[in-house]
This record gives sequence, C-alpha cells and structure tokens, in this order.
Amino acid sequence: MEPVIAIVGRPNVGKSTLFNRLTRSRDALVDDRPGVTRDRLYAHVRHDDRSFTLIDTGGFEDFTQDPLAQKVQQQIKSAIEEADSIIFVVDGRQGILPADEEIARMLRPFEKKVYLAVNKIDGPELENLAADFYSFGFHLLFPISAAHGYGVKALLDNILQDLPASHDEMEGRSDSIKVAVVGKPNVGKSSLINRILGSDRLVVSELPGTTRDSVDTHFQWKGKAYTFIDTAGIRRKARIKEKIEKFSVIKALRSLDRCHVACVLVDAAEGITEQDARVCGYALERGRAIVLVINKWDLAKGDESRRKNLQRSMERELAFINFAPKVRTSALTGEGIGKLFQHIDKVYGHFSRSIKTSDLNRALKEIVTKHPAPIVGHRRPNFSYATQVDIRPPTFLVFVNRPEWVQSTYERYLLNQLRSRLGLPLTPIRIIFKRKK
Repeated sequence: MEPVIAIVGRPNVGKSTLFNRLTRSRDALVDDRPGVTRDRLYAHVRHDDRSFTLIDTGGFEDFTQDPLAQKVQQQIKSAIEEADSIIFVVDGRQGILPADEEIARMLRPFEKKVYLAVNKIDGPELENLAADFYSFGFHLLFPISAAHGYGVKALLDNILQDLPASHDEMEGRSDSIKVAVVGKPNVGKSSLINRILGSDRLVVSELPGTTRDSVDTHFQWKGKAYTFIDTAGIRRKARIKEKIEKFSVIKALRSLDRCHVACVLVDAAEGITEQDARVCGYALERGRAIVLVINKWDLAKGDESRRKNLQRSMERELAFINFAPKVRTSALTGEGIGKLFQHIDKVYGHFSRSIKTSDLNRALKEIVTKHPAPIVGHRRPNFSYATQVDIRPPTFLVFVNRPEWVQSTYERYLLNQLRSRLGLPLTPIRIIFKRKK
C-alpha cells in the first residue's frame, strides 16, 4: 500500500487549489464559496521514484444546523483516520480563527505527521504572517501560495523525502476498466458506489446534487481492477443556476470522455424522463459503452403498474440505445450488484474488440448484397472494402465511391447489421465513410 496524505482545513483556505497544484490537475472544484468540496477527493501523486495518494476533504464548517455539513465532517474524520500524514491548510492573510484552533485540537490526538501549510503567502515579504501559526505546535510549517506556486515545491520536497520509494504498486491501475456513474441528481449514484465499496466514501444525502465533485475510486471486484468515476448529477440546463453547479455538470460530461463504460442510472420508481434520455444521449455522442442501471428497484418490483410504465417509457424514450444491457439494482439492499459487474465486463469486452479484416469485409459484402443502398440521383453508392481503425468504440473505415450518397437511414442500417454480424451487440460502433479514389 502506498502512503495516504489528507488535506484538511476550514472552508475557503485553498485546499482544493493546493490539491490541484500538487496533482497538476483540475480535479477538485475551485470556487470562493465555503463547502465547495463536499466529498473526499482522491488522486495519485507520483514524482520521480516516490508516490502517494492525496485526499482533498470538505471544509470544517458550522455543522450544528446543516445535516449535509455533519456528513462532511464525518468524511473528514474518516479521511484523517485513513491518512498516514496530514496537510493542514490555514489562511495566512486572515490569521488564526477559532475554526483553525478546533482543527488543530482534533489533529493532535492522532499523533500523525502534520505539514502546516500557511496559504496565501505570495512571496517572502509576507512570510512573517505565518509566524503566529507555530502556536499550534506543528513544527513542519510551510508558507505557501497554492494559487501561484510559491513555497509549494518546498512542501512537496519535504513530503516526498519522508516517503518510501515506490515499487509501481499502481501499475495495474492503467489496465482497470474505467466506469462513469452518471444520471440526474438524487438517482442514487453515490449510494450505489458506497454499497459496492462497503463504506461511506462519498457523501450521500436526500438533497439532490450532493455529489458536486467527480470522485475517482480505484478498487477490485473478484480480482479485476476497476475505476469508478462518481459524477455530479447532470441537471437540465435551465436548472443550473449556480456557477458551481454548472462546473459540476461540465465535470460530469468530462468524466464521460474519460470512461470506458457509462453506467446510466435511472429511477425505477419514477420511470424514464426526458433528462434520463438526454444523459444517455451524452454518453452515446461520446461513443461510450453503456449499461442502463435501473436503480431503486426495491421500490418498483412489487408494483406491476409501475413496472409496466417503466418498460413502456424505456421503449419510448431510449430506443436509440437498444443495444445497451439493462440491470435492476437497489443501493439499499445490494440487489443486482453482481449482475451489474457481469454486464460491465461484457460490454467492455465488446467495446474493446478487434475484428479481422476478412470477417469485416465478408459481413459488409453480405449486408450490401442483401439490402443495397438506396439510389441517389440515378446512382447507387458502391462500397468497396472496410478496415477497423480503432477500438473503444470499434471504429470502421468504409471506402465508398461517393460518401455523400450514403443516406443517414442506410448508415443506421449498416451500424445495426455490423453490430449483429460481427458479434458486437452490446457496444456502439462508428463508421467513417471515405471516398475511394
């Protein structure tokens, strides 16, 4: 196991900015509002022959009245317990506040190495502002500017020199199946992943949209490696009023760009909505393999009228992803989890498959012979041959005398027939028509 380091601090001191600086990423949402990072956010940091897992946490805030803030504080305590070392971030410009003192008191009993990062110190002329923070008793104090990079190298160098050399524990992670869990807010994405992981790693609340960040979680299931990307709920554009919610939707869409398989969650009790269809469309546009996850099945399976309504709405709204397998799950009871992984493995296999050129051209010839393309302007498109040029999704280059003569309806026919004849029924495929010279 590689070392784990957690970043903690009250809201708006720059934890997520420091996380992004250390990981050279934009993985944590950064905004000037307290409480933007609600979940623990995990990232792998590697530098030379050293590596560690970095955890960004939600800020410590007044949680007496806010049930969501109570959940976040539980997350932070869990992150501290899990971590080998702590980066405690404070605001050098504001000085010591009661919330900082409370966090310091919380950290001392753990007897873990604490790196005190006094943030918003933009240069040596401001380093005197950090002196008061020595009163906390943490002697590894570093004046830094997470936004501009000042002092961050010294902090990172000290962290790295305390770490053991890495032995490429993470090598297998690049081979993991990357799964984006997407769906409209409050459909149960975090609850489902927490059921799979057996822990409350992600903040779960009855409030829609409580997973604001996209959180990557690496794990194994029956010996296979997976990376789950738990995305923020995708809302209808008209409902995205706050800037931070807009950022979350953008991150969710980017998660679709990064994944192999999109598990699109829908609410069994609610039926298929226009927004569900739009989320499926986002996944299909990006060429992702898709598993349709009918979550909260425990609320629908005993209600025949609700089941029929669900079936009708799927046939009506989701006909364009009829290749996607469906699995019924319940995050509450754990029903369907094993089948979910069976479907993920199957669609990933189809999604990654290479087809022999001879098999591809045999199938193409049979298809166009049985049902030739429609005539356009007294001429018919003439298909010469095809070759596979990519996987994930399988992508085929088809040479034709006049690509512009291939009508969209015939293209859909070719897609469906090739999927069927090439043994790719569970994945989207792409065809690129190229003019034969």
